[in-house]
Amino acid sequence: MTVLLEVSSLRTEFATRAGLVRAVDGVSLRVSRGECLGVVGESGSGKSVTFASVMGLVRPPGKVTGGTIFFDGRDLRDIAPEEMRAIRGRDIAMTMQDALTALNPALTVGEQLGEVLVAHDETLPAGRAARRAAIRDKSVEMLGLVGIPAPETRLRQYPHEFSGGMRQRIMIAIALACRPQLLIADEPTTALDVTIQAQVLELITDIRARLGMAVVLITHDLGVVAEHCDRVMVMYAGQVVEEGPTDQVIGAPRHPYTRGLLASIPRPSLRGQPIRPIMGQVPDLVGLPAQCRFHSRCPLALPSCLVEVPMMAAGPGRRARCLRLEEVAA
Repeated sequence: MTVLLEVSSLRTEFATRAGLVRAVDGVSLRVSRGECLGVVGESGSGKSVTFASVMGLVRPPGKVTGGTIFFDGRDLRDIAPEEMRAIRGRDIAMTMQDALTALNPALTVGEQLGEVLVAHDETLPAGRAARRAAIRDKSVEMLGLVGIPAPETRLRQYPHEFSGGMRQRIMIAIALACRPQLLIADEPTTALDVTIQAQVLELITDIRARLGMAVVLITHDLGVVAEHCDRVMVMYAGQVVEEGPTDQVIGAPRHPYTRGLLASIPRPSLRGQPIRPIMGQVPDLVGLPAQCRFHSRCPLALPSCLVEVPMMAAGPGRRARCLRLEEVAA
């Protein structure tokens, strides 16, 4: 498949009173056309900041300080802000974690959908009446696409008049309004019950197949990744620690952190047995020493892990960052 998004050695830092926080430190990734990439890791691992950097949404005190971001052959770090605004929403779209706070409570759903179409849809007619009619028709079409009943009526309603699952569908409709090539879904099932989670994820999978777009699914849930993603990228403390085809990473993890994530998932087959959590805390990202960032929580840590920085070791379609990679794989 053709590569749509290619990020290389991305670094994003935040200036704080405590010092410089390396939220994203040397992240490299690829997303091909039509592919779904799952991105997993604990809170604070750098998942959302990585893709906010791709979208050009990092603002002071944050700054992208290094690396390249190529989308469809263009370097997004080397284009003018107005060009980036044109790409954002039209070619790359992103849904935020909390739909209630991401949607504007003072505007109707139709007005918020219309804003996106006015900003990015070059096929709208010139005349005012024809333009308004086209925006309304396209807005109704998008709400219907994401499964919202009576879309003509719902266009006139405000976000608080919808349930959590419906608000998430509206966020997806706004993101898909201009048929982007890449959808970045940041925790699209946050605060939803299990049934609604399944509906939202099936919706994204279905629309991905119908529109042929690529999807990046940012989540904490490895079960979601196993069911919906072609490849998975595991992040820890601002770095990628493992990446590869979903079935291979979940079936035979090569990094101790990935193994720990999988071991901490409740399973019906292990009923009555205690869940094995990953002990300890994520390290402070201010002034990190040159060593393995997972060593203080790793059951396989060696003295050399305290003084040597593990590099990403590449294999056939797999990458992992561990000094004991061969032993873990075995």
